[in-house]
Amino acid sequence: MSSRDKILGKLRSAQKPFQDVASIEERRHMVPMSPELTQDELLERFTEEAQALSCYVYYLNNNDAFEQIMDLIGDHKSVLSWTQEHIPLDGLHDKLDDAGIAIADPKDGDVLVGITGVTSALSATGSLVMSSGAGQYRGTSLLPDRHIAIMTPDQLYPDFETWQRAQQADGYPAFTKASNTVLITGPSKTADIAQELIKGAHGPREVHIIVLK
Repeated sequence: MSSRDKILGKLRSAQKPFQDVASIEERRHMVPMSPELTQDELLERFTEEAQALSCYVYYLNNNDAFEQIMDLIGDHKSVLSWTQEHIPLDGLHDKLDDAGIAIADPKDGDVLVGITGVTSALSATGSLVMSSGAGQYRGTSLLPDRHIAIMTPDQLYPDFETWQRAQQADGYPAFTKASNTVLITGPSKTADIAQELIKGAHGPREVHIIVLK
């Protein structure tokens, strides 16, 4: 028997830890939310939380949303973007093309504006749930200086636990079908050095959330 087999044998025969810990029957919500909140109230809470994190939140129809996106793009001639099928604003890529704005290679780290949809959003914390995969490039929300996320009200969940239960009921598609899932809660920031808050340290300095009416 080799040394490796001896070590593994001892590990396998060792007493398993935490055998007397009871299974969790009811999970507590990290941020308590009333189960009776209406969608309008959930949207209001989402807006308050996101703005408190220095996000910009807009409630716009399709035409106004495109105008707002053009304002945010400014003089830039290219953007990073998810494919059109993953963005709920119909015709966005065609309008960008008409305006002379190119969709850059997803790995281009020099582009300063990124446009995405969202997988879900969480009212309690103002968070965006972002799953990556084909046409939903992870770098689009992480590489540019300015992230524009486009969502619809029906993508909003009260909190993480409610979203997690919905995932469980559906077979966890955010993990089994996506290459990566992250929660974005406000712009990138850190205060590691001299306790001075710096935005944009590991991702966008600005997060703009457009909720389509």
